[in-house]
Amino acid sequence: QVQLVESGGGLVQPGGSLRLSCAASGFTFSSYQMSWYRQAPGKERELVAEDISNTGGTTNYADSVKGRFTISRDAAKNTVYLQMNSLKPEDTAVYYCNAQGVTRFQYRNYWGQGTQVTVSH
Repeated sequence: QVQLVESGGGLVQPGGSLRLSCAASGFTFSSYQMSWYRQAPGKERELVAEDISNTGGTTNYADSVKGRFTISRDAAKNTVYLQMNSLKPEDTAVYYCNAQGVTRFQYRNYWGQGTQVTVSH
């Protein structure tokens, strides 16, 4: 059974930091591209950061978070992280972990349940 379990969200003041974690199970973590998306109220879900090399060596970020957010993965723990620094109110959203890859010759796309991040005084 595939599971992506996010944690680490919460309420933080502008300028603060949070680290989100996504613990993965039920698939070959090292073979999957891992990403973080977010969805703010009334807006579409958007890509925040992705690790396309499956090792953390090649990453892409949304322009709005470049220089502030960092995606990384720990293969030993089957966990992907999103370090978020210098948070702004516009970063407020539900953050989702995403895994994409191939298992038994079929493309798979998995989502976590989401974790709320609120940036406010």
